[in-house]
Amino acid sequence: MQDAAPTRRSESEPACIHLRLPSPWADYELIDTGDGQKLERFGRYQLIRPETQAIWSPALPSSAWEQADALFQRSRGEDGPGTWVQRRQVPEQWSLQHDGLAFWVRLTPFRHTGVFPEHSAHWPWMRKQLARATRTPSVLVLFGYTGLQTLVAAQMGAQVCHVDASRPATRWAQANQKQAGLEHCSIRWIVDDVGKFVQREIRRGSRYDMILLDPPVFGRGPKGEIWRLHESLQWLMHTCVSLLSEQPLGLLMHTYATNLSSLTLHNVLATTMQPYGGTITAGELVLTDTAARRPLSQAAYGCWSRD
Repeated sequence: MQDAAPTRRSESEPACIHLRLPSPWADYELIDTGDGQKLERFGRYQLIRPETQAIWSPALPSSAWEQADALFQRSRGEDGPGTWVQRRQVPEQWSLQHDGLAFWVRLTPFRHTGVFPEHSAHWPWMRKQLARATRTPSVLVLFGYTGLQTLVAAQMGAQVCHVDASRPATRWAQANQKQAGLEHCSIRWIVDDVGKFVQREIRRGSRYDMILLDPPVFGRGPKGEIWRLHESLQWLMHTCVSLLSEQPLGLLMHTYATNLSSLTLHNVLATTMQPYGGTITAGELVLTDTAARRPLSQAAYGCWSRD
């Protein structure tokens, strides 16, 4: 993980925005970017996916891009479903490994592959915080998707509660648990609307030492519940604070909403986590292409640590 050291600030100092890059992967590479697309390697397969921020010209010639095994074509809307055009046959799923974790990759109708390599920039932070626990730590993962953050926490011996409204995504996460050889770990898999679940947890008196969130811009719960990030984020953060233990270890949020800046996430955390003191960092998760060493922002993040 590459990042400037977080610092405490006085009330008069502006927030410092960080760029956080993951350590290099053997099984993943951002090869090139440009013309609204990115050329990536997932294991042995090269993929082309849309990337709205890559408005510059590619560094590599078109012949390099033509070597991709599959490319994603949108059918309607920027975030709507689309179609994978396979130039060469790509398996239904294949396994990758990184930092001692094995997991499955697939081509989905929404251009995702089930893994966000940029998230691994925070895996060392997670491990550092969980290692400070004086008892078995409890971790709540909201909008857990395919479960890689869940598995990193479980590897550290935490008792993890993984919540996602999608049953197929949860099954994928469970398959990743098996692929990683972590069947012995304590993971509670919950398919539910996140908002309703956290409210029930408050009524039960449940408490967690760490909370990890990766909320979508828009989503639907299992019973058609509507989630809109802009409308619900502040409420969700206040609710999550009610679920923290007396001496929590950390709270981490990623968001891919282009209309929510990292400064916004910083301010939301500063407001909700004020009673706990600690340190807040915010910024962007960044990948760098190997063709021209250009940084590409992938997501905004906000992070609270007890230290």
